[in-house]
Parts: sequence; structure tokens; C-alpha cells
Amino acid sequence: MIDSQSVKADAVVGADSRGFDGGKLINGRKRHVVVDTLGLLLGVMVTAADIGDRAAAKVLLERVTDAHHRLELVWADGGYTGSLVKHCLAALALVLAIVKRSDDMRGFVVLPKRWIVERLFAHLMRSRRLVRDFERSISSAEAMIYWSMTMIMTRRLARSRSARG
Repeated sequence: MIDSQSVKADAVVGADSRGFDGGKLINGRKRHVVVDTLGLLLGVMVTAADIGDRAAAKVLLERVTDAHHRLELVWADGGYTGSLVKHCLAALALVLAIVKRSDDMRGFVVLPKRWIVERLFAHLMRSRRLVRDFERSISSAEAMIYWSMTMIMTRRLARSRSARG
């Protein structure tokens, strides 16, 4: 699954790495993540919030497919439609399946497979340092996401060991 999350940036974040997300009305940065079916992080990329999802997804999916050669299918929301689907198939040999929301749905509805990436964002927001982007550099912001994911993974491993013993 691939998705993005816009977060407000602190005052220390420079104007060169911050932007305004008009859809969510947030001045800050955008976190683009790719997770597997268990919700484990495969790749992350932090950009200014005004960078579109499709443009960032091209770069991020290239990085992820280079690192994970067995990746064949990625689910995404409606923001990733268009030429990105064809690009993924032609350039990356990757099927980008768009999980669309029905027009007759009202309010919040859990969509198949999409809840996995949303759950990752919820876990990341439990790390107080990630509620807002406090990092000066983009690489440091990405490292904080990896660090938070490491803590989540170790908790899962510790929980499964205690259940076995």
C-alpha cells in the first residue's frame, strides 16, 4: 500500500523544504510511505507538502522496487490515478491497483486493504516527535520515521514471544 500524510512543520523547518497542501490546508511537509500487508514499512520519502502524490510516488516506488525485487502489486487511493498506473506497469513491472471509494458512501468507511497504511499513520502519530515535523532536514525527518517504525516492530516481536512462552 502507498499513501501520504501531511503534517504541520515547526518553525525550524526551512522554507525550502516546506510547502502548502491545499487539499488539507496544512503548511508543512508530506510523508509518503509504502507498507506491506502486515503494515511494516518498506519505504518512506518526506517532501514539501505542495509536492503531488503522483510525482513523489514515482520516485518512492522506484526506490522500493530496487530494494524489494519481489514486489508485484501496490494498492493506492484515488490520488494516484492517471499516468502513474501506466508508468508503474511499463517502467517498474509493478501493478498499481486503485482502491476507489463508492460515490454512494457517506461518512467514514473502511476500505479494503487501505486501512493497513492508515493504521501505520496512527502508530506513527503515537510517537510524540512525529505529531509535528520538528526536523530541520528531510533526511532527519525520514530517519525519525524509521526509528519510530523500529520501536513498533520490536514491540510486535516482544508481544509474540511472550505469547509463545
